[in-house]
This record gives sequence, C-alpha cells and structure tokens, in this order.
Amino acid sequence: MAAYNALMPSEPTLLFVYGTLKRGEVRASLLAGQQYLGQVKTTAAYRLFNTGDYPALVEAEPLSLPGRSIHGELWQVDTACLARLDIEEGVDDGLYERREIVLSDGTARAMTYLYRQPTEGLEDCGDTWDMTC
Repeated sequence: MAAYNALMPSEPTLLFVYGTLKRGEVRASLLAGQQYLGQVKTTAAYRLFNTGDYPALVEAEPLSLPGRSIHGELWQVDTACLARLDIEEGVDDGLYERREIVLSDGTARAMTYLYRQPTEGLEDCGDTWDMTC
C-alpha cells in the first residue's frame, strides 16, 4: 500500500468514470457508499476505445486522432475507495494511470483512469462506452 500514499488525497476526490464503473454497469458496486454527482463530459481532448470487456480512455493525439468530449459520470469518492479502484484498475501493473482531466466547461477538473497500453486495432467507441460499442 505504500506505493499509493503519494497518490492519495486527504480529502474527497472528484472522479470521472466512463465505463464499467458507471451506474448499472458490471463494476458499479465498487462505488457503493460514494456520492454520485451527475452526468458530465470531458473537454474534446480524449478518445475512447473498446478492449472487449472494458473501455480504454486515452489522451487524443491531435495530428493523428482528434479529440472528442467523452460522456460519463462524476462521483465524489473517499481515499479508501480510490485505493481499491487503483488496485482494480491495475495502476501498479501499468494498465491504467489515475490522472487529472478537464471537464467540458474547461475549468472543472476531476481524476480519471487513463489507459496505458497500446490502442492500435481497438474499436473506437465514439463519445460513449457500453458493452455494444
């Protein structure tokens, strides 16, 4: 757990979720006891891909792949929840990285999980992920 200490804020954190953590999805229970704040979207700086079982959010590369505003949910989560999510999202394994992003109004910021693996050959999901994307 020592590796997470530097990443753990001491106060509740805003978290943008866009896939299996959304309400009604297969891993939504990981957010039990946290506060749902509503539907939001990011600035047009990201791309969303389907890995088969879960989505992959990445920063767009403007010259090769222009960004899109990605739709998702905003949650307020505590440090214990973030620690559990970091493990589930494979942060120490290099699958995802928890990073701050900018939401659609250009000033609001939230943490999210960005995919750290290659996306070449993955299906583009547009601006919203679901299992049929």
